[in-house]
Amino acid sequence: MIIFGTRRTVAQLAMVLLTCANCHRSAANAVLKLVTKFTLFFIPLFPVRVRYSIQCTACGFAMAVDKDQAEQLAQLPPAGATPQYPPPYPQQQQYPGAHG
Repeated sequence: MIIFGTRRTVAQLAMVLLTCANCHRSAANAVLKLVTKFTLFFIPLFPVRVRYSIQCTACGFAMAVDKDQAEQLAQLPPAGATPQYPPPYPQQQQYPGAHG
């Protein structure tokens, strides 16, 4: 008797801050890679299907994206990272005799 089937594995590529298409909240979203592999005697042999998706951590909504979009999202700064912006204005100088 030969035992065969499939097994799905999920890998998280990144966690990015996006606005959810479902709940419209700005929340962390997981960029996921879902790989379905053919198994023989419970040993995964080769991938049958590879899909990518993003999943909102606030409401759980998952949306399918293509490989290029997933790679672009994975390059964004991670959720929770504070961006380093330069100060908006140069420091003001005090002139002699100015009161303030």
